[in-house]
Amino acid sequence: MPSAREINRRIKSVTNTQQITKAMKMVSSVRLRRAQDRALATAPFTDKIEAMLRRLAAAASGEAGPLFEQREVKRTCYIVVGADKGLAGAFSSNINKAMAAIVAEKGRDAVTFLVTGRKPVEYLKRLRITPAGKWSGFSDKPQYHHAQTVMNEAVKRFMDGEVDEVCVLYTKFRSALVQDVTVSKLLPIDADLNEEEGVKEEYLFAPDSNQVLTSLVPTYLEAFVYNSLLQSAASELGARMTAMTSATDNAGELIDRLTVHYNKVRQAGITNELTEIVSGANALQ
Repeated sequence: MPSAREINRRIKSVTNTQQITKAMKMVSSVRLRRAQDRALATAPFTDKIEAMLRRLAAAASGEAGPLFEQREVKRTCYIVVGADKGLAGAFSSNINKAMAAIVAEKGRDAVTFLVTGRKPVEYLKRLRITPAGKWSGFSDKPQYHHAQTVMNEAVKRFMDGEVDEVCVLYTKFRSALVQDVTVSKLLPIDADLNEEEGVKEEYLFAPDSNQVLTSLVPTYLEAFVYNSLLQSAASELGARMTAMTSATDNAGELIDRLTVHYNKVRQAGITNELTEIVSGANALQ
């Protein structure tokens, strides 16, 4: 049985850990509000510009452009949006499981990865897969230029014919407790209209349809990748806040149990000392 001193040291150690997890929980909760606002604010813009782009491409005369070209998919590029840091519950493991499932389904030779975040890169090393591109240092605070950099690399590989399709693997933010791992196709852009988007309409382009589409496509791709980064950042912070809340609560419960155990051991020690004193006094009489 551990002594009262050992138990007291354990209580102090758990208390220090609880203070750290509580501080991380508070920091994550504050940053989550900002990240959530940014993610929710960009989502409608991304959806609207996608619908606009598809309607323009469907209404435009002639070829919409090489980024709309539908090919036989032999090799797919996945932009994986992950985390730089741990202590975020199952956030990173869910992304890793999704990557493993993709590799198992399509085969190593049929996929290539462009990765943001250190955690997915570390997992790919264990699978003995080298990502075609990797970036880190901004998983929980992405900026627009980060999305531009990643998007340009993906578009270059698609235009060069290295890949026939580009998808984005990221975590979609639902709430601090719920995040969904999502795979969305980025390239080629689908120009077909859904029923709810209405029929094709006649458009007047100035100066012409090709120049309008050429200007609009990069904006759409950048907005799509940027929203994915923001969704993932909000999901990471939400998962970290939830994990730190659980860790803080568990530490509190452990401290309570250790305190009860400490009091019992201390009381037993006091009782033994009193028994020894009484026994010694009786022996002297």
